[in-house]
Parts: sequence; C-alpha cells; structure tokens
Amino acid sequence: MPALDPGRTALVLVDLMERIVALPLAPRPGTDVLAVADRLARTFRAAGAPVVHIRVERPGVDVQPPGSDLVAELVHEGDAVVVKRTIGGFQGTGLQEVLAEHGTATLVFGGIATNLGVESTARAALDLGYDLVFAEDAMTALTADEHHASVRLDFPRLGTVAPADAITLDGSE
Repeated sequence: MPALDPGRTALVLVDLMERIVALPLAPRPGTDVLAVADRLARTFRAAGAPVVHIRVERPGVDVQPPGSDLVAELVHEGDAVVVKRTIGGFQGTGLQEVLAEHGTATLVFGGIATNLGVESTARAALDLGYDLVFAEDAMTALTADEHHASVRLDFPRLGTVAPADAITLDGSE
C-alpha cells in the first residue's frame, strides 16, 4: 500500500469507549484493538495528521451508562472528539466540518464494532466523497462472523483493507 499524504489523511477511531472495549468481542479482544489504534494514532500525530475519536451517547437519557467515556489513554491533546447519537458518525455530529478544516480527503478507520459504527460511518464517508482505508487489526465486533463479513465482503468494495502496519504516511516510518 502506498504511503498516504498526512496533509490530506485523518485517522477516525469509532466507539473506543471503556464499556465497549470491555465487551466480549471477536475475532480479537478490545484491548488488542486499543493497542493497534494507539500505535496508529501515534504515527498520525507524529506526521501532523489529525486523529478523530467518535463516541456514542444514548439519546433521551439524563445520564450515560458507566464506561461511556473514551478510553482515556487513547485521547491526546489536539485530537478531535465527536459525539454521535446514531450508529454512524456523520449525522448531526460536526464530523464533516472537522475533516474539512483539515482538508481531509482520505479516512483511515478503526474501532468497535466493525459492522456497526465503523461500517455505518464509512458508508456515509464514501457517499461524501472520501477515500477509505480500513485498518483491519484496529477493529473488532461482537462476533468474528460479523467482523469478517464487513472486512472480507463490504470494505473491499468501499476502499482498501490493510493491516495497520502497512498503513504509512509520507515522512513517517
């Protein structure tokens, strides 16, 4: 996979929240996804590319369930945080405006769940004209079958699927 332009590329991490990372997930546990997402985020920050975190809030409730915050060690100063109230990350969130501020043309995705928040956000992004890259090992789902259906059947039709280690930015190692 060719190196991506850090001036036109953003890392988008979906629903890496304490309570979601702690769920029984497959094909890999949430802690493995966090480790890969953290490596990617460090690479993006070092290259000057934006890192965007999306987290979900349940609409119509006064208090969110325990564990609804993003995993604290993953979010750094300068990262953008977007709150969604639907499965996808674009509807009514300001995500498109955040990406436009950075001149973003390509999105690299990771998160939980592969077939829900990640895929819904990616489909909307494609409709908006973004080029898409999926870091396969930076995502997981409630079942391995759900993850594999997205990664093997859907995502190749939407963009490029690659392991995180194959995703590089111009000027980064």
